[in-house]
Order: sequence, then C-alpha cells, then structure tokens
Amino acid sequence: MIQRVSEASVAIDGKLFSRIGRGLMILVGIAEGDTQADVDWIAAKTASMRIFADENGVMNRSVMETDGDTLAVSQFTLMASTRKGNRPSYIRAAGHELATDLYDSYCEKLSAILGKEVKKGVFGADMQVALINDGPVTIIIDSRLRE
Repeated sequence: MIQRVSEASVAIDGKLFSRIGRGLMILVGIAEGDTQADVDWIAAKTASMRIFADENGVMNRSVMETDGDTLAVSQFTLMASTRKGNRPSYIRAAGHELATDLYDSYCEKLSAILGKEVKKGVFGADMQVALINDGPVTIIIDSRLRE
C-alpha cells in the first residue's frame, strides 16, 4: 500500500528511527507464495505510479519524476483475513524468513530504480508510524492482480 505524503516517520521505543519529507509512505505486506518476480514488479510499479501533481495540478508524475522520498515499513497485518469472526487471521502472511528476505529485496530494488536510499523501519519491531497523507492519496498494489 502506498500513500502520498507530505512527511512520514517511524519511531521505535520512542526514538526517531526514520523520517522523510514529500514522497511515499509504503506499507509492505508479503504473502505466502510471493516471489522475487512479485517484488520486482511491485518495486517498478511503486516507482512509476503517477500520483504526484504536474504543473497543471493533474496527478501525472511519479515519485521518481518528483525526486520524492520513500519510507518502506513491513506490515504483515496487511495480509489479514477478516472473513470469519472478529479476530483477524494472518495465515496468508509469509513466514519470517521469506518475508524478511523479500522486504529487504523490495527496498533494495526500489532504491536501485530511484537512484536514492529508501528509508526503512525495522522488520518485526513494534514501530510507531506517523504520516501526513497528502490528498489523501492511498493506492493498493497487489502483485497477484497484475495479469
């Protein structure tokens, strides 16, 4: 899930860990069965998504074109199933090893595409995320819906 933000930050144990200005706050959920091909596709899609205003105020520019910042935070709760009962099931979420590897790979791939550092949270940590959603603009990108 990507959100266009005017600023965003991650704190851990009450201490600032990462902060960005104008750009994208990215919540990364890795599902069981996700692959490097999914990561590559989503990283390219994230960098190219035209959700920033051009000179006419039309959402026609990408984070890459605007030299925006990026902050990517792992969030397994995006994989929650709420079909039954009131307690979410996280059975669709990838296991720790796969999720960690693919999250790191996503950040590295996106950084390579953008030519600049992707700020991160800490995988598995209890984080406090703050952001100012600009618009608001929130887009869900699901690699399983690409074909």
